[in-house]
Amino acid sequence: MNAIEIRGLTKEFGELKAVDSIDLSIKQGEIFGLLGPNGAGKTTTIFMLSTILNPTKGSAKVCGHDIVKERDAVRHCIGIVFQDPSLDDELTAMENLYFHGRLYGMAEEEIGAKSQEVLTLVELIDRKDSLVKTFSGGMKRRLEIARGLMHHPKVLFLDEPTLGLDPQTRRHLWEYIKKINEKERMTIILTTHYMDEADFLCDRIGIIDKGRIIALDTAEKLKDVLGGDVITLQVSDPGKMKLLIEKLECEKCVKKVDVFDNSLNITITDGGKNIPKIVSLAEKNKITIDSVMLKRPSLEDVFIHYTGRTIREEEPAKRRWRGGPHGR
Repeated sequence: MNAIEIRGLTKEFGELKAVDSIDLSIKQGEIFGLLGPNGAGKTTTIFMLSTILNPTKGSAKVCGHDIVKERDAVRHCIGIVFQDPSLDDELTAMENLYFHGRLYGMAEEEIGAKSQEVLTLVELIDRKDSLVKTFSGGMKRRLEIARGLMHHPKVLFLDEPTLGLDPQTRRHLWEYIKKINEKERMTIILTTHYMDEADFLCDRIGIIDKGRIIALDTAEKLKDVLGGDVITLQVSDPGKMKLLIEKLECEKCVKKVDVFDNSLNITITDGGKNIPKIVSLAEKNKITIDSVMLKRPSLEDVFIHYTGRTIREEEPAKRRWRGGPHGR
């Protein structure tokens, strides 16, 4: 059984269609990423799957439970880490976890044991009695993840889990997410607009834009859509550019050749292996190459391929959800 099944899921706010007829199946134990710019519909999708919002149309099941008809059952099988901070700064780490456990009806002994377990997992056990207001941003995110694990969820939602964190802290948080997935075999769905985050963490990625999933696959297969690696050659003699293009187009490994100023962008399969062949071809035809650069396709390139633009990097603002899609 898949952890999540989505069919035609749609959410409208007046004339704005924030999520537009999404169909999606997510496997048990998978780390699945919704990658897209701010306002693409990522958080709205998570809010529907976690029963915070009702869909306008369509349906979805989480752990086999309908998100509208079986809201309580869905909530008992999920954990969620919101984009905005939701800890009580005036409580200690343990007190925050205790309060969460009581809300889920956990017994005192179970709360104590599970709190120790999840704090150890995110390496905060030595700060269990410290007030949260003394924590760094990264420590707070780790504590929020620990809290989301308290009631043994089968599915964990992470909404922009590393937003606003420095690169080193982001990388550490990725390692914790991987560890949780491997240790608990937990299904994790995360939203992000960071390409490197999706590339590092996710088994599969759904690229979402304007409420629609426009591409869906593993990171490597999404990149393969572009046809291969890109080798950029800087040529000394522009007059010999045409000759080199003719020779390159005869090579089976070459998919496409584009000219940019005095450079050639060569889309090619297995670029690292074929660089010597390209350089040798130029030498045989007495063409001097000043520089060679190999670029492997990125998820940014994939996004540009499907949308014709780069992903929008908006400055993180102090946003709070107020029942609408703004900033989401």
